[in-house]
Amino acid sequence: MGEYFTVSYGGTFGFRRQDLMDQLKAEIALVLHVHSLDNFYFSCRTCYKFSVGFVLNREKRYSTKEIKMEISILSTSGGKQLATLTVDPNSTLKELKTQIHRLKSHLYPDRQEFRQEPRGKGLDESKTVAALGLKDKSKLYLKDLGPQIAWKTVFLTEYAGPLFVYAWIYTRPWLFYGEDAASQPMSQVSHIAAICWVFHYSKRILETLFVHRFSHATMPVRNLFRNCAYYWVFAAYVAYHVNHPLYTAPCQIQSYIALGFWTVCELGNFSIHWLLRNLRPPGSKERRIPRPTKDPLTLLFNLVSCPNYTYEVGGWVAFTAMTQCIPAGLFAFAGFYQMVIWAIGKHRSYKKDFKDYPRGRKAIIPFVL
Repeated sequence: MGEYFTVSYGGTFGFRRQDLMDQLKAEIALVLHVHSLDNFYFSCRTCYKFSVGFVLNREKRYSTKEIKMEISILSTSGGKQLATLTVDPNSTLKELKTQIHRLKSHLYPDRQEFRQEPRGKGLDESKTVAALGLKDKSKLYLKDLGPQIAWKTVFLTEYAGPLFVYAWIYTRPWLFYGEDAASQPMSQVSHIAAICWVFHYSKRILETLFVHRFSHATMPVRNLFRNCAYYWVFAAYVAYHVNHPLYTAPCQIQSYIALGFWTVCELGNFSIHWLLRNLRPPGSKERRIPRPTKDPLTLLFNLVSCPNYTYEVGGWVAFTAMTQCIPAGLFAFAGFYQMVIWAIGKHRSYKKDFKDYPRGRKAIIPFVL
């Protein structure tokens, strides 16, 4: 609520409106002992009997010049005190991170995560000290997330690796199967599989550069090695078998049907990514309930919370059927397992954040999971 003041003006109504407002502002400034009212909002409430009532609307914010408080910053590991910050109630956690960075240069903002309890949930950096209910001498816990790397860099590294590894084995079979491999014929399915693989990861790289809008700027650099190992090793494993001179392809009908299903899944995956991109304004972390658009491939949002994962899994199942290759099936299963975990987490988050979230949706598999 605002603070209300009624100031009676004893003059006539012949004054211009701006003159009247200026004089009223001057009177209120004298009452409040301030030099200027430029930061206040005025609105007329009543106008009768030669008196004019005005409402002085001030946000429920504190004067940074009058209220200061000290916040102790403790480490989540052992409770060691890292710093004592002098802040005001309107300071955001993002501003606190900047202060800590000035004191400890290795703790840049993206490396910090604030918590109210040592093992509690990470706090939104846009929250203010007042919004968190912190008072003078309160404590905040800081978790050092370790060296960070940009998500875009992570994705580009993850996806460029399997693209070049697969293409390397496909175009240079003599390096892996012996000198005679280059002269031996390669099945049509092997050629199709190589095109599909390169297309998929080229699509991912382009989406990373031009489509995706990341809610988090960075991730721990230690995760990069694990993620790259997963993609790169599986790429070599699948490529080695599909391009092997002794590889036996399935019948053409099976391969072509699977190729058609794979194509639909790739288009569907892109459609969902494009919808999610338009759902979040540039540079923001705003979340909205995703809903289908006029694109028929987005109708899957009526059934699941993460149709991009549904299409992704479907695409790798189709690739497995097209090549009839066990390593491809293992890659599809490993990806499915991880995406189920991600989808369930996002599904729960949607239901928690939005009271009107559609009840009929599942996480990743329509009507099942």
